[in-house]
Formats: sequence, structure tokens, C-alpha cells
Amino acid sequence: MIVQEVLERLREEIPKEEYDHFIRNLRFDGEQSKIDHIIFTAPNILLAKWIKTKYGKKLAQLFELKTGRETRVEIVPALPSQTPPDEHQKTSETHTERCSTKINPTYTFENFVVGSSNQFAYTASLSVAERPGKVYNPLFIYGGVGLGKTHLLHAIGNYNLQRGRVVIYVTIEQFMNDFTDHLRNQTIERFRDKYRECDILLIDDVQFLSGKERTQEEFFHTFNELHNAEKQIVLTSDKHPKEIVGLEDRLKSRFEWGLIADIQPPELETKIAIIKKKCELNKIELDNEIINYIATNMDSNIREIEGVINKLNAYSTLVNQKITLDLVKSVISEQRKEWQKSIQLKDIVQIVAAELNIKPSEIRSKSRSRRVVSARRIVIYLARNLTPNSMPALAQFFGMKDHTSVSHAMKKVKEQIKKDPKFRLMIEELEHKVKSNVNKCE
Repeated sequence: MIVQEVLERLREEIPKEEYDHFIRNLRFDGEQSKIDHIIFTAPNILLAKWIKTKYGKKLAQLFELKTGRETRVEIVPALPSQTPPDEHQKTSETHTERCSTKINPTYTFENFVVGSSNQFAYTASLSVAERPGKVYNPLFIYGGVGLGKTHLLHAIGNYNLQRGRVVIYVTIEQFMNDFTDHLRNQTIERFRDKYRECDILLIDDVQFLSGKERTQEEFFHTFNELHNAEKQIVLTSDKHPKEIVGLEDRLKSRFEWGLIADIQPPELETKIAIIKKKCELNKIELDNEIINYIATNMDSNIREIEGVINKLNAYSTLVNQKITLDLVKSVISEQRKEWQKSIQLKDIVQIVAAELNIKPSEIRSKSRSRRVVSARRIVIYLARNLTPNSMPALAQFFGMKDHTSVSHAMKKVKEQIKKDPKFRLMIEELEHKVKSNVNKCE
């Protein structure tokens, strides 16, 4: 069996203690898995996150070597066992099929840390959860990577699943793949029944509908059916609907029918509160000095912060060592090095090109147009900060005369960051997207 062969290979390549203490606890989910999407369950959320952070990318690579195709590996916490429902709680097979099995039970309104940066989005989400289809339909939440959009989606889902409503949560990528599979299998009516007869539809990362004309057509009709039936629709994106390039105007218009709420990067006080909440949920003890250090020395991406907390706890458990400030500094430094090794120049070029609506080939060309030069400088700036590439290496990649051209590009971007707050926010958002792209590959 391929799964067993992959795990055996991993066992040979990692420390025996880590395999015995952590990897042996994984269980392969054969029912949910596909050839290019492997799902494991771990006994708890802490272990799931730690294994994903430490070995998710390695497992994906090993599966790709075995199957010859790109494979996504997902590690999720096992759901707690439940007592058999009584007759009034039983749901039909059709109802179960329509309910999402992907909703994370740990993402609730109760453990969402509210601050000035996310207060509006939180309040709107809670209102929608309490009165689905009656207020703010659709609810469109947008903001940077790792700021809590997905948490709010799951919180809405969990709130309504507990009240017996049919909820579907998917990323827009999953929606597109589902649509394509049903088209191929000539079962498109089953697809439409699934998505159009739910009570609440939660769609993550809707910006990836960009340029997908056939899927946009299907989603447009799905949206209309649900909205006309007063069924709740909640969407998330990394940008405002008007700023999504390649999205049909009729969809942009519908996304603005209800309420648009943005989430900003958390201020320091909220970051500290979030770290304390994560520690409380995962039963991790960190003193205030360590918490303040993490808050002030890491970006606002909560997923990254949570990853560091999980690593600290895992390292401490593994070697029975108290979490000290020196250990924290070492883990943060190690995480930065891991990011740098994982991020590829070509990926930065692709992300910047998509954001600025130009061709990737133009960025590497000799073009001196203002738009292209600006994009090229941004790529250089991000590459110097997020990858181990030296200035001579970047000069060679872009066909520049020497490293002084790279130095000049860096200087120009830094100057613009200082004097233009909007430009600074765009650079921060691009950094988040580049790092998020690594997460998707792991």
C-alpha cells in the first residue's frame, strides 16, 4: 500500500523518537482521501498542527515520488466521539452528504479574539450566524492572509450546525474541483442539488474565481438560487470585490448586495491577546516576556504565530525542556530559515505579476515601462527579504549588469514604503501571500 510505503520511507529519514512519539499516532483516512489529496487524522489539534508544520511538506514530496503526481497532504484532528443521537437528532443520508465535513470544531465565536482591527467583521459574522438569510446576505469578509477570515467562516458554520441547519463550507478551489468532477462524470444535477439546497453556503478565497469563466457562470446561478430562497451566503477574499481582477461585473455587483467587512492586521495589544488565547486553548504556559517577544518580533499572520507556539510546545515536550526566551528566539529564527528555503523566486514573480495584472515574462524582460520596472523592483525587494538569494544571484536571474542594479531597486522600494502607506500595506500583503503560497505547498 502506497501510504504504508511512504510512512516507512519517512521513518527512515527522521529521528526515531519523533516517528515513535508523533508519526505513529497518524491514521490514514481512506474514505475522504483521493489519489492527489491524502488525509491523515491525529489524536488532537496540537499534534495535527505540529506534524503538519514539521513534516507536511516532506510527506507531500514522498507521495509525489510514489505516485508521480502532485499531492496535497492534509493532517486534521480526530473529531471527538459522540453518543448516538436519538430519533429527533438523526439526519438522513442526503442531509449528511450536504453538510460539510471540513468545518473545524475548534473555530468558534467564543475563542475568536476581538480587537479594533476585526470588531466589525466579528459583529457582522455573529449577526449572520444568529439570523441566517435575514441580515447581510451575502456577507463578504476581506483582508490579508492569516488574520481570521477562515476562523469566522467556521464559527458561523459551527454555530448553525449545532442548530441542525445544513451547512456547506468549501474553498473556491474545492468548489471548482467539485464542479469539474461532476461535469466529467455527467452528474451536474447532483452538484447543483448539493450546493443549492443547503441553508448556509460558506466559500473561502473567492478571489481564485478570477478568470474561471465557466465556474463563474455556475457560481452566478448558484448564488442567485440561494439568495432568492433567502439562504445565507458568506464569502471571504484577500481583497474587496471591486479589486478582484478577472471577476465578472455581475458577480462583483452581487457580492456587494449585502455587507462588506474588512479585517485589518491586529495591533500589538490584540496580537498579545491572541497569543494568550492560543496558549490557553492548547494548554501551553508562556510567561509575559516570551509572549511580548513573539508579538513584537513576528508578522501579523496569526497562522505563523500559531505555528511557532506549536513548535515551542512540541520541542519542550520532546526534550522535556522548559520554554525559555532563548528557545523562542531559536525557533523563530529557524522558522524564518525554513521559509527562506521553501520560497522560490519564480513563485514570487507569479504572485506579484498576478497582483499587478502583468505577465510574469514581462517582469524578467528588459522592458523599461514604468509598471514593469515597479513590479521588478517589488520582486527583488521580496526576494531579498524572503529568500537566501544574494544580490549577485538576483542580478543574474533578472539579466542585470551587476548587483548595484539590485541595490538600487531595493533602495527605491524602501523609500516608497516610507513615504506611501498604501504601498507599504501592499508590500506587507504580498509578503503574506508569498508565505501563504508555501503553506499550500506543504
